[in-house]
Amino acid sequence: MKNFEYARGATAQQVVASLAAGNVAIIAGGTELLNWMRLGIAAPDRVIDVGGLTGLVRIVRERDDLVIGALTDLNVIGEDALVGAHASALAQACLLAASAQVRNRATLGGNVMQKTRCAYFRSEAPLPWGCNKRNPGSGCPARNGINERHAIFGWTDACVAVQPSDPAVALACLDATAEVIGPNGGRMIKMTEFHLTQQEAAGMGGDAARLETRLAADEVIVSFHIPIRADARSAYVKVRERASYEYALVSAAASVELDRDRIVSARIALGSVAQRPWRLPAAEASLAGQAPTKEVVTPIVDAAMSDARPLAHNGYKVTMARNAAVRALLTAAGRS
Repeated sequence: MKNFEYARGATAQQVVASLAAGNVAIIAGGTELLNWMRLGIAAPDRVIDVGGLTGLVRIVRERDDLVIGALTDLNVIGEDALVGAHASALAQACLLAASAQVRNRATLGGNVMQKTRCAYFRSEAPLPWGCNKRNPGSGCPARNGINERHAIFGWTDACVAVQPSDPAVALACLDATAEVIGPNGGRMIKMTEFHLTQQEAAGMGGDAARLETRLAADEVIVSFHIPIRADARSAYVKVRERASYEYALVSAAASVELDRDRIVSARIALGSVAQRPWRLPAAEASLAGQAPTKEVVTPIVDAAMSDARPLAHNGYKVTMARNAAVRALLTAAGRS
């Protein structure tokens, strides 16, 4: 780890101005950045601590939105009554992330910005193999290597990594938006579009392996806005190898609105299957008017998985993700 300057941000606007210098990193809870620096993934000249910024630790209802500050930690979100009432999938996702100790430090804004857990990428420098995320043009060893935890949607030969955030999946399912500020003021980014698959990054003219979000280098997340739907119920399902401090093999968040025994509307997002939370719009459309039963829901979700492109060792994810989505839908509908 190289030497770096450390500074405390006084205001979000001051932090944005500081980012213009280049090679500046933001630290909040520190649960990700310190690992990046230890491994050689990041080597900033300056680190700005945003943990003391005012107004970014909050959970409030503003008209028809639930607003959560970017510096609110995961345990607080998971245990909050408003979140539990209006965005239970997010509460569940937060409490299923990492461990209780990490959740006390990890912020929602930092969590959605975390990087892939690909073992080839998460190795200490100097890398004994290529990695296009770390060293552009050096190749993607996971493409034809150990790839059972990698993408089944949206990947390219340049990179097959997935986005590991649990809360990001719930936020995408709930049609949340991220409020960000930059040198030109504020804007909103839909959480269904915040992260980019490798195919999307390449389609925008960016580096397919290294361009991971629509957040500009001189922008900062300040809050998340979740629409409140009075009749909607949501749930989050995480499938992992052990019950604590483990990243998902696959996950699914679902939100359902019912009228008696029929689905009025449904939203489904899958996690750990792509470099962004993966919505299933075809399944969502087909579920309207259907009964929330396993026999009805399963073939609809199954059909929506037909675009999956599993790699040599992760074909199991297609079935596992389908089953997680079905379970999340039935749980949200109160039929589990």
